[in-house]
This record gives sequence, structure tokens and C-alpha cells, in this order.
Amino acid sequence: MEDSSQPASYAAAVEELDDILAAIERDEVDVDVLSQKVGRAVTLVQYCRERIAAAEVEVERVVAELTIDDEADV
Repeated sequence: MEDSSQPASYAAAVEELDDILAAIERDEVDVDVLSQKVGRAVTLVQYCRERIAAAEVEVERVVAELTIDDEADV
């Protein structure tokens, strides 16, 4: 059964992805479980992409706010 739970954080997702990749590279994943691991990896990658996109939006907001503050000081 595929684990569809959300990781606790971006760092936790990356760590789990690293664990999955390491297990696959060491041939520790049974072929019957491989598709489940790959499915979980897809879920984790999607989560990471969402977190990165959210961070980009927040950084852009902060930078825009700073720019407005700088222009107001002129």
C-alpha cells in the first residue's frame, strides 16, 4: 500500500526521498514493492515542488515589500 501521508517538513521529505533512492540503488527494494516506493517518491517530489513554489512566492512578496519601502524613503 502506498503511503500518501504528508511529510512533517521539506527536510523530512528530502530525507525520505534520499532513503528511497539509497534503498533502490542498493537493490534493497523488492520488485513487488518498487512501484509503491516510486509512487511515494512522486508524492514527495510533488510536496517539495509545492513547498519551493510557496517559498518563491513569499520571497517575492518580501522583496516587493522592501522595494516599496525603499521607494517611499526616497
